[in-house]
Amino acid sequence: MTQFDLDHPELPDHVKDRAFASGNYPYDDKLKRKKYEAHLEALQIELTKLQSHLQTSGERVVLVFEGRDAAGKGGSIRRYIHYLNPRHNRVVALSKPTETEQGQWYFQRYVSHFPTRGEQVLFDRSWYNRAVVEPVMGFCTPEQTERFYQQLPDVERMIVKEGIHFFKFWLNIGQEMQLKRFHDRRHSPLKHWKLSPVDLRALDKWEDYSAARNEMLERSDFDFAPWTVVRANDKRRARLGVIQTVVSQVAYQGQDRDAIGEIDAQIVQSAETFLSHCPKDE
Repeated sequence: MTQFDLDHPELPDHVKDRAFASGNYPYDDKLKRKKYEAHLEALQIELTKLQSHLQTSGERVVLVFEGRDAAGKGGSIRRYIHYLNPRHNRVVALSKPTETEQGQWYFQRYVSHFPTRGEQVLFDRSWYNRAVVEPVMGFCTPEQTERFYQQLPDVERMIVKEGIHFFKFWLNIGQEMQLKRFHDRRHSPLKHWKLSPVDLRALDKWEDYSAARNEMLERSDFDFAPWTVVRANDKRRARLGVIQTVVSQVAYQGQDRDAIGEIDAQIVQSAETFLSHCPKDE
C-alpha cells in the first residue's frame, strides 16, 4: 500500500476510489439510509425486549468487540445501547494497565467488570489485546501471548458454564478503508482525538495485524465460544449484523423474527468461513 501524508487535507484518489471495495468487500455501495434506519429501529425495539427479559430472568450477557483501529467498534456499541438503560447496560473500554494491574493475573482486570444479575456488558476491546495489539506493537513478550492462549479456553469455558450469554465480534475492514477513516479523523474537529500515536504506528504494521488476527481466530474460535466476523466497510450493514446476531440467539418474550430479519451471510460470517475466503494479508 502506497502511504500518503495523513496531514494533507485531500484524501488521495487511489485511497478514496478503492476504500469501499477494499478487503474484498461484497457490496459496491452503502446500505440505503432509509432502509438502514428502519431496520435499525426495529432491531433496537428487539433490544429493549431483550433488556426486559434479562431484568426478569436475571440472565447476563457479555459482548466482546474487537477489530483494527477505526473498524467501527465504538459506533456499533453506541447503536446497540442507544435506547437501553445505562444502569443495566455497561460499556467497558479500559485504558493502559496500571502498575498494579501489570502485576496481576492478566484476565483479572477484565473479570472484575463482568455483569451482575440482569446486566449486559459490552467490551470495547478486551482480553484479546494480548492476542493482537500487544504482540504486534511490542507491548508483551511471545511467552506472555502463548500463556494467554494456554489459559484462554479455561477462562471462556467458565464464562459459558456460568450461564452468561457470550458473544465475540471481530469487525473487519480493508486497508484503504482504514486509511480513509484515519484521514477523516485527522481532519475532523470533533474526532481528531480518536487518532492516537499507537494508531499512527499501526499504519506500517498492516500485515503484522493480519497475521495476528488470523492466528487469534484460528486458536480461539471455540465450539462453546465462537467468533462472529462482521465485514464492516459499510458501518450500517455491520451495525445491523451485530444486533441481529445477538437478538436471534437469545430467546426472549415477544421475539419478532420478521423484525430481526435474515442475517446477511456475506457480512456476518463464522471465523472458518472468513478465513477460508480472506487473503492472508487482508
